[in-house]
Amino acid sequence: MVGHTPIFLTPSLLEQGSAEDFNNSGRTVKLTFSPRDDSLAVFPANNADPQLLKVNRLSSQPIYFALDRNPPLSERRTFISDVSIIFAAVQHLTAQSRPKESGLDNEFLQKLRKLSIDYGNFCKECWAYCSRELPPPEPFQYDADHYRQLATCWSLFTVLYLPESGMDDAPVGDDLMEWLNIHYVGPTTEEGDHLSSLDHPWEDQNFWPYLTRATFRGLSKASAFFLGVLSNHPSSNLQRLAKHLAPLLTNHPRLHQFNAERDFAIASRRWKDKVKTLRIELDRISEDVRDDGFDNWWDRLSDIVGILEGRQEVLKRVCNDLGADWKEVCIAWSIFVDPRIRRQELPEVVADVLDELPSDPTNLEDVIHSSLFLGKPQQALSQAYQLDPWLSAHMSDVMESLDLIDRELMDSGLTLRQWYILSYAEYLHTDPGLWRLTVDYMCSCGDVGKEMADEVLIRVPLQLVHQSSKAQGADTTDVGDTPAYLSALEGVLKDVNTSCYEHQREGARRVVCKIAAKRFLIQKEYGAAVAYCTSAEDWPGLGRIVDCVLDEYFTQGPADFARLVANIAPSLETLRAQQESISSGVFVYRLMFAVRLAEFHQRRLNGELAEAAFDIVSMLRDDVAPKAWWAVVLFDAVELLQNEDMLFSTEGARLLLRKLEEICSRSAQGAGSDYLSVLARTTKTKDEKQALQRLQVVRLALAKYYARCGVIGVGGRVESNALY
Repeated sequence: MVGHTPIFLTPSLLEQGSAEDFNNSGRTVKLTFSPRDDSLAVFPANNADPQLLKVNRLSSQPIYFALDRNPPLSERRTFISDVSIIFAAVQHLTAQSRPKESGLDNEFLQKLRKLSIDYGNFCKECWAYCSRELPPPEPFQYDADHYRQLATCWSLFTVLYLPESGMDDAPVGDDLMEWLNIHYVGPTTEEGDHLSSLDHPWEDQNFWPYLTRATFRGLSKASAFFLGVLSNHPSSNLQRLAKHLAPLLTNHPRLHQFNAERDFAIASRRWKDKVKTLRIELDRISEDVRDDGFDNWWDRLSDIVGILEGRQEVLKRVCNDLGADWKEVCIAWSIFVDPRIRRQELPEVVADVLDELPSDPTNLEDVIHSSLFLGKPQQALSQAYQLDPWLSAHMSDVMESLDLIDRELMDSGLTLRQWYILSYAEYLHTDPGLWRLTVDYMCSCGDVGKEMADEVLIRVPLQLVHQSSKAQGADTTDVGDTPAYLSALEGVLKDVNTSCYEHQREGARRVVCKIAAKRFLIQKEYGAAVAYCTSAEDWPGLGRIVDCVLDEYFTQGPADFARLVANIAPSLETLRAQQESISSGVFVYRLMFAVRLAEFHQRRLNGELAEAAFDIVSMLRDDVAPKAWWAVVLFDAVELLQNEDMLFSTEGARLLLRKLEEICSRSAQGAGSDYLSVLARTTKTKDEKQALQRLQVVRLALAKYYARCGVIGVGGRVESNALY
């Protein structure tokens, strides 16, 4: 595993050589991490030890904001999002289909191979996209060559470790040669076009190198074409030899042409016999006719025949002369020197070749290839991490499924796979907008990863800004009073809840719901606040919401209070349905009262006075209204009592009177705070005596109402002492 590279902050905080003076000044350097995107803030501060403090106050000093890597942008973001679908499919496949016991069945391996090929195809697509000549809509974060390197490394991994069904113990040469010719084209089409345009191409210095390379690359058609061109060569010996060589190249046995390896082996031996015959014929050419005045054609042709014969020393020398690297030598070896070599036998050959033609230590792509060829997957992962954390994360995931790396926990408490995937997830976390993918990757890494995911989930940004204001450089404080904000916030919360359910992170989900409830409470979206508080089963929080709702009655007035509470009713129905199984009864009843009080005022404002009067009576009769609010409800009933229509029955009026008498009698006994504290808030002095005086208005209104009842005979006979 690889550590992080140092971060250099500019402009420098200290001049060179002034670190000791800075330390003696009683200052220190502090830093703090942002849980939002793993960025850090670095700043000078006073030392906590007062004995070391030499300055009373810091002058203006810069605060450095830094990330140890750039967040994904442009095409990189698209690439990451696209391949995450394959990662999810691999997790599902491993969970559902991977054998629990030792040994991997063929069906699982072939499904995993298909997904591995999909990874490689996405790398190639991004490589092609970044290679377009059209100017991109925005600068690429990584160039085409970076995605080319990812594609070569991944496809080589697939070729070596995830072969086709039934080919795991078959000769590997053809697969490797196909990989080489796809990703490292040589000789090029341009070179061939140039030579074919010449009347005497053998006079060109590139003719024999082109023909030789085309031969050991298995490009039989190109080789046969230029061997055919030699029919015009002035040397009749060369004409004859080229004529014999051409069919040998075009008829070179390849494994995919046969149904059984045995047939391939027989055909290869017969083909080698024909090559020996050509060697005998070649050796008969006298030395004085081996040169055509431009080049020693015999030496060149002898090298080609030597490669076909499988001579190791010739293959190494020719490849070295042509500037070919160790990969070409090893792959040509598997075609001509040992055409039946298996994957598990490659490391020995590769190690021998690397002793003479080592890989380029400055080229990460090359060293990753060498580690894969050598059968060192753990070493390949370490190098892949340096090239791109994406590569090491996804490669380690597949490697563990193939039992190529250990599943044992390291000292960090993580497996090797988990370490690489979590490192990649931390890279994703540098972009808060990729929190879903960050969580998906983290939750695939056992308990440690899931705990990390919880921290990401509960810190998903809920404070949004206007994009237009941000683009114009305006103040980007959140615009929580807009419908667009609230809609976007609910969309984010829905996604967070979905992610929590998918990964069974119930604890994190409840924390997020609590945070959301607070956000909606700030925006006075009481319906949503109650819904999220209920979802979090945060009953104390629900109590605080109820308090805020009821406070609106005093701060905003009955009309605004009714409007703000209107959206709570659906949440209240949910709460009442759950009431038997939750410990929220007291909060439910208080919330029920707030809703009923709002409904009363809404009906009163709409002119539905009979229904409003019924609400007053039912709140008091059904004990919906808390005792502290009886006085307020009675005071609100005055308007209805004074209405020209008789809105209350005699029984309803008696109920109002009984509640009024209880308030007055209990207040006289010293329990006024239980009955008058809320009404007192509506008085100037906030005093209970003033509140009690206000209730005299209610008593008078009731007396008049009873008098009217007696006159017109509403509800029956009124007792003479009813008001006293």
